[in-house]
Amino acid sequence: MADERLTGDQITALGLADWRPVLAGLRGRFKTGGFVTSLELARQITDVAEEMNHHPDLDLRWPHVDITLSSHDVGGMTQRDVDLAQRISEIAAEMGLEAQPGARQEVELSLDTWDAEEIKPFWAALLAADIGNDLVEPTGQVPALWFQDTDRHDTPRQRFHLDVWVAPDEAAGRIEAAVAAGGTVVDDEHAPSYTVLADAQGNRACVCSNAGRGGGGG
Repeated sequence: MADERLTGDQITALGLADWRPVLAGLRGRFKTGGFVTSLELARQITDVAEEMNHHPDLDLRWPHVDITLSSHDVGGMTQRDVDLAQRISEIAAEMGLEAQPGARQEVELSLDTWDAEEIKPFWAALLAADIGNDLVEPTGQVPALWFQDTDRHDTPRQRFHLDVWVAPDEAAGRIEAAVAAGGTVVDDEHAPSYTVLADAQGNRACVCSNAGRGGGGG
């Protein structure tokens, strides 16, 4: 059904060569080579989006356009996003544009806490964010902040860490590069959904993908 939320694995199984599921969005990048071509691509996408009554987020930069598709009414990816992605791919192919979907990534902040409800209002006010399971700043100017359950503990102890979200087929390479740069794998029990890494001083970060997750992200 068009309104049914799709998982990252379901999206990947569709074989959308120009697109990757990252967090709760279907993401693509098309290399345009210049701003004029980027504007033309955006114009044609706008026409199709209006026709389908389903609108993407566009980020025009030199020399590419980043596109994110998500069904906000269900908080994730649906068949509507897949249909629009296929139409956009057709437009890009007609324009002779190169797709670079593996280049898309997203950074999410994660805060360990034993009582998320106690501190959510503070962080929502600080980031001007909407309160939900995660804190999301509506205009996308800052990374989302989510709260990870932990046991009560005395400080100091690492409380923040980065969740670096990449396309499912990019995760292994990103982990390999981080290890080659002096990092170590702390925990890969939940790979490919996420792998915990640490730098040489023990500071941790996670490489995350939509692979093996239900509900399309998060």
